[in-house]
Amino acid sequence: MAAHGTRPADGTGADGGTPPGRHRGLLVDFGGVLTSSVIESFRSFCEAEGLAADAVFELVAADAAARRLVADLECGRIDETAFEPAFAAALGVRPGGLVDRLFAGMLPDAVGELFDGVVISGEVGLRKPDPAIYALGARAIGVEPDACVLVDDLIWNLEPAQALGMATVHHTDPARTIAALEELLGVRLRP
Repeated sequence: MAAHGTRPADGTGADGGTPPGRHRGLLVDFGGVLTSSVIESFRSFCEAEGLAADAVFELVAADAAARRLVADLECGRIDETAFEPAFAAALGVRPGGLVDRLFAGMLPDAVGELFDGVVISGEVGLRKPDPAIYALGARAIGVEPDACVLVDDLIWNLEPAQALGMATVHHTDPARTIAALEELLGVRLRP
């Protein structure tokens, strides 16, 4: 998750005249928001491997051990060398380079130039939707959670942020997300 504390330089809102809203912090999910779709990358992987398009998602949904492997990888409790053979066996594919193959279809989509803080699940041992990671993101930029906006492409990651008082934006495409952020943050993000 990338984080940025924002304030309009001149104290005006997005329309140039009204004061900005109470939201001063921006928390942005990386995969699927700052990159192209994680879902589409996984589907491309499945196609290349000769699997059903949603085989990765179906495995994770149906198999508690597979879910645990993904969570452990994301939180840094295991590394790729431990994850790949176990997940590959459950999926029925070769293990070598599995993580790289799964994410090969992800490309930068809306990469920002500057973040005041970065919270990486594998480094902090937490992952969304654990509320602690949202609070950690806010703390990384020195902004209270209720003054932050969270952007995520996975709708189930939004509810815990809302429970902390954060405004949320469900990212479905860059234009809609930018428009919502201009309104919530009171800053102009488009020329």
